[in-house]
Amino acid sequence: MENKSKRVIPDKILQAGHYQPFESTDFGQPTIQRVAPKVTAQTGPSKVLDSVKKVVAETVQDGMTISFHHHFREGDFVFNQVMREVIDQGYQDLTLAPSSLTNVMNDIVVEAIEKGVVTNITSSGMRGSLGNAISHGALKNPVIFRSHGNRARAIEAGDIKIDVAFLGVPNADEMGNANGQNGTAAFGSLGYALMDAQYADCLVLLTDELMPYPNTPASIKQTQVDYVVQVDKVGDPDKIGSGATRFTKNPKELQIARMVNEVIIHSPYFKDGFSFQTGSGGAALAVTRFLRQSMIEKQIRASFALGGITKPTTDLLKEGLVQKVMDVQDFDKGAAFSMKESPNQQEIDASWYADPANKGAMVDKLDVAILSALEIDTDFNVNVMTGSDGVIRGAIGGHQDAATANLTIISAPLVRGRIATVVPKVTTAITPGASIDVLVTELGIAINPGRTDLQAALEKVPGLPIFTIEELQQRAEKIVGQAKPLEFTDRVVALAEYRDGSLIDVIKEVKD
Repeated sequence: MENKSKRVIPDKILQAGHYQPFESTDFGQPTIQRVAPKVTAQTGPSKVLDSVKKVVAETVQDGMTISFHHHFREGDFVFNQVMREVIDQGYQDLTLAPSSLTNVMNDIVVEAIEKGVVTNITSSGMRGSLGNAISHGALKNPVIFRSHGNRARAIEAGDIKIDVAFLGVPNADEMGNANGQNGTAAFGSLGYALMDAQYADCLVLLTDELMPYPNTPASIKQTQVDYVVQVDKVGDPDKIGSGATRFTKNPKELQIARMVNEVIIHSPYFKDGFSFQTGSGGAALAVTRFLRQSMIEKQIRASFALGGITKPTTDLLKEGLVQKVMDVQDFDKGAAFSMKESPNQQEIDASWYADPANKGAMVDKLDVAILSALEIDTDFNVNVMTGSDGVIRGAIGGHQDAATANLTIISAPLVRGRIATVVPKVTTAITPGASIDVLVTELGIAINPGRTDLQAALEKVPGLPIFTIEELQQRAEKIVGQAKPLEFTDRVVALAEYRDGSLIDVIKEVKD
């Protein structure tokens, strides 16, 4: 069956997973019954166990679904400690359901797959050796990739049923009251982990700082926690950013950032009280700098900034250029420290951030979102998941979620090395073209033909080069040549859901 993003979905995949093919970016207003976790009542004076080995033995059984968060990113020490015990104790047929998988987790997950410990995975994304292994058919069943908002929806609806959640936190007391703001390993918002804390049947906190009871403020509360384990070190907060929050000096990225800023300030949405999400990465941070200057010049303040937060965004908060920061994850120590200090930097969970099946998500109030892309095609569909070789090397993250903004901008170079970014058809469709309003490259911009209002507004901007997306695709092809078609087997190794749980695309095994 071909869905509305023109992606062919095998009938057997739709039937086996009881899936609906992607139809529309409009989720509508369905009435949804949420699930509730099991609760084992506790009245004892302490929930502290003295080892990871013991807590794994107490909680894990064959066939369970276990989850983790990725707020430490490449500085995470908890995931590997727990998975080492899970593997060594011989459990089988587990489903791994973390909010995302980072490179530091790859080797042990590959080992768990090879030993039959993990047979199912659902995550926002993966890269490196794990992405390569999955792309070549290592896992028994297809991975399910979900956006951050869709993961929240799936947990609430029971599509993901977490048996045991193992959450690393920088502080906790003996009953499990914890937050992400204090301690030597503080990383700021616990936004993604809050979903696991609320819905897991069993919740295990791992911390390197036991605090006096009661520990406040409590983002995770003792009413949700079953066990607390003290470990030597939960993570390295210096590795939260992992290069994602560098300030760019790249002329191409700076040119893209300048044009993104021009698109924003000449759009109908750049006015007092507007809202935005910029993300991380060199070009995105440069946009924040250019936008700051434009806001000062035009005396415009934003009502809120949203999403994964960086220090440049919290600096806008301190300057009074942004009134509120709604924080689901911090991308650097500066942003994490700011949340502790500022009452106007609000920790939000992934449901509040982006779940389409709740009574109102923050993304529904976004005016402007700046997003990246591995590929974008002439229908404006975006790929952030698979590389030019067809191998999984990315994450949906909040891409689909933020793309619901009034003005969604993709910032990307025309080519990367000898690989085109603007292509006739993306390898994997993750965010549908109906969500994308403007593509900005270093050469110029392309406006979605459906946005005639933006076309009329931006045509008046002096010196702003405007092309059709077909023209940009042809320019890219002229530089790098026509790409050789990728070869895949018929086996599906991963499913890419849209944020409403429908199926937007499948990823097939790379043919060797």
